[in-house]
Formats: sequence, C-alpha cells, structure tokens
Amino acid sequence: MNIVIYIAFGFLLVALAVTLFRLIKGPTSGDRIIALDLVGFITMGFVLVYSVLINKAIYFDIPVIISMVSFIGTIAVSTYLKEKT
Repeated sequence: MNIVIYIAFGFLLVALAVTLFRLIKGPTSGDRIIALDLVGFITMGFVLVYSVLINKAIYFDIPVIISMVSFIGTIAVSTYLKEKT
C-alpha cells in the first residue's frame, strides 16, 4: 500500500512541476488563471494522499477550505481581468 502512495506523491509532484511551468510561461492570462486553480487542486491531492499515508481522517477538512479559497480567488481574478478589458 505504501508503494502506491509514494507513486501517487511522485505523480502529483510531476503534475505540480508541469503546472508551475505553465503558470510562469503561460502565454495568456487565462492560462495562468487555470494553472493557478490547478495548483490548488494538486495541493488538495497532496493533503489527501498524505492523510491516507498517516491514516488520519482529520486532514480531510483541509481540501474543502483550499477549494473554497481557490474558487473565490479564481472568481476575483477573472472579474478583475474582465473589468480591465
């Protein structure tokens, strides 16, 4: 079971690296907004896999908070860019 969890951590790390590259290099603002939202999702994945690794269900609440903050941030940035143009 631990091997599967470590493989999941590896895949999440690769996904985070690719997403950070797109966040920095993104040609448009839309690409950067989506990449920033994806960083939040990957962070939620890290927290969930870690909570399975240490066998503690108390950490399952953290991704809910991350998703709410990520959603509000995405809406705020999108509204700002909409008003800017």
